[in-house]
Amino acid sequence: MTKLDDWLGEHHAEFTAIRRDIHAHPELGLEEYRTARLVADRLREWGVEVTEGVGKTGVVGVIRGNGPGQRAIGLRADMDCLALEELTGLPHASTVPGRMHACGHDGHTTMLLAAARYLAENRDFGGTVNLIFQPAEEGRGGANAMLADGLFERFPCDAIYGLHNTPGLPASHFGTAVGPFLASADSWRVTFRGVGGHGGSQPHRSTDITYAQAHFVLGLQGIIGRNVAPLDTAVISVGFIHGGDENASNVIPSELVIGGTARTYSKDVRDLVERRIAELAAATAQAWGCEAEAHYHRGTSPLVNAAEQVQVAVAAASAAVGAAHVNGQMLRGTGGEDFAEMMLVCPGAFMRIGNGVAADGSFAGLHTPLYDFNDEIIPAGVRYWVGLVEQELGQGWQAIAAE
Repeated sequence: MTKLDDWLGEHHAEFTAIRRDIHAHPELGLEEYRTARLVADRLREWGVEVTEGVGKTGVVGVIRGNGPGQRAIGLRADMDCLALEELTGLPHASTVPGRMHACGHDGHTTMLLAAARYLAENRDFGGTVNLIFQPAEEGRGGANAMLADGLFERFPCDAIYGLHNTPGLPASHFGTAVGPFLASADSWRVTFRGVGGHGGSQPHRSTDITYAQAHFVLGLQGIIGRNVAPLDTAVISVGFIHGGDENASNVIPSELVIGGTARTYSKDVRDLVERRIAELAAATAQAWGCEAEAHYHRGTSPLVNAAEQVQVAVAAASAAVGAAHVNGQMLRGTGGEDFAEMMLVCPGAFMRIGNGVAADGSFAGLHTPLYDFNDEIIPAGVRYWVGLVEQELGQGWQAIAAE
């Protein structure tokens, strides 16, 4: 990759500036108008075929190789930010109050843009590369929006690949694994209703929903400990409890809402968790003379890496940074990623790239107000993307040409 390394040395500063410009102007999912325009304009400038408005604000670029070959692959990056106030104090910090690129999507977009420019200038491969710049990864349904807009019918792919930075993993190290790699990201909500009352003089005349929800919260972890098999994995967490009024501390409320998240890796465990949350809510409410209404929302699906694509991804990462810096058996995590929805339609692999660790071992995690993408890993990400194209489309057409 000497040629690519020289190219990256020449253009690294330029792409760092692009990344920081995107970071300073964050946009929520399905509102990425400026970011999408920047992506589309740069791709066109570099001679890439561009389609805008895929899934509302998504952009797809198409690069066709100069060699023979019908195979096509998709490389995907996400573009949206989070609803979070940035506290980094950096010169390129967010200029939009309450909006922040706290998950590194600015870096993901930039790395794929850089790879797009290199590939457009060096089309020595056979087949087609579809560059998928996805909106709304952070819970707003961007992957499904692109799929509903005919993503793979309009831009057919034989395999797809995604890349996400990981704070705490050494900079420019890579990691992935075959099989379930990230969890489903579901949400649940239970509303308890009862007879309120005077909490000081007549508590016995109420049906105390706060008591019911307290037992419900304790019972949630019993689902994990006694319903989910020991070798399976599931997470149930409470994210909010709303009830009563702080200005009426002597009033037992008549309604209380509690909700949170659930993470699983398989359909059977997902079904079990949904069913048991509803059953536990109903049984607890009945025990304390009140009512409960449960809602379970299925978010992103579990992300399952295909063995063939993981093999290709590990080979590409090893070529990019050396095999010693690539873990092909990385432990799975319970984070969610809506790239999983695309992988239900087309086989693929999702790879992690290390965002780095400070000298004292500390790092700012994703979704925190002190996080920032590490611009020093841009070259490694680009080498990985280009390596995937070489693995998938380079060797094949060269072998045909040699015959």
